Amino acid sequence: MKTFAKITTFAALSGLAFGSAATAGNLADPVVETPIAQPVYEATPIVGDWTGFYGGLNLGYADVDGPGDADGDNGTYGVHIGYDYDFGNFVLGGELEYDKIDVDLNGAATADDVARIKLRGGYDLGKTLIYATAGSARVDTTLGDDTGAFVGIGAVYKVTDTFTIGGELLEHQFDDINGTGVDADATTFNLRGSFRF
Repeated sequence: MKTFAKITTFAALSGLAFGSAATAGNLADPVVETPIAQPVYEATPIVGDWTGFYGGLNLGYADVDGPGDADGDNGTYGVHIGYDYDFGNFVLGGELEYDKIDVDLNGAATADDVARIKLRGGYDLGKTLIYATAGSARVDTTLGDDTGAFVGIGAVYKVTDTFTIGGELLEHQFDDINGTGVDADATTFNLRGSFRF
């Protein structure tokens, strides 16, 4: 029994000694894995330069007030094309615009469409442009065609360098439409989407 105890103790001590020697004498360097660098994505900054041509679509609303009860309103749609020049803080531009309006003036007449020549000037806020506009508008009605003046305000926001969205409010004045003695005021509001190129 004493011999068995001695052999068991000797075997246990030998196993510990050889196990320690095996790990202590390992010649291979430990493998250190280098972490994989994750790519860094940087958003392309949208610049505030407004110089260039643009064109797009309008969707809006028109409210026309004629004499007496000759009033009406309707949804509108149209197109626009223009050019802006950015002087730094100030932007100056011109635009051509056409809207289909189809406003029934309570049976007295119908305003079918309006075309505008605009001059606009505004302040460059980087990705946003706020502006005032004025110019000449030609309205087509069942009483005949007439040219009047308009003034308005608007704002444009750059979603990307090539696409903008905006809104514009205009007030029109038409006097003595086609020599009939009929005057009319029109207020329009358009939401606008434009591609810049």
